[in-house]
Amino acid sequence: MTKAVLSETPRETPKQNPCAQCGMPIPRPDWIEPGEGRVSYLWTCHACNYRFEAVAIFDEVAVEHPPLAA
Repeated sequence: MTKAVLSETPRETPKQNPCAQCGMPIPRPDWIEPGEGRVSYLWTCHACNYRFEAVAIFDEVAVEHPPLAA
């Protein structure tokens, strides 16, 4: 797993996502991982230290990936 560079993400990077625990806005995700038809985001709330993952699923493939080696 590698950390994705924000500019490589094909969609707009979400900002000010509310914490799933306390509701405080989080400026940006700690980690972005694009995949086939989805992008995963790891968020950490600095107000309550809660960590959670959010996944965006798209109808079309978000990033083209070469086939895995056999």
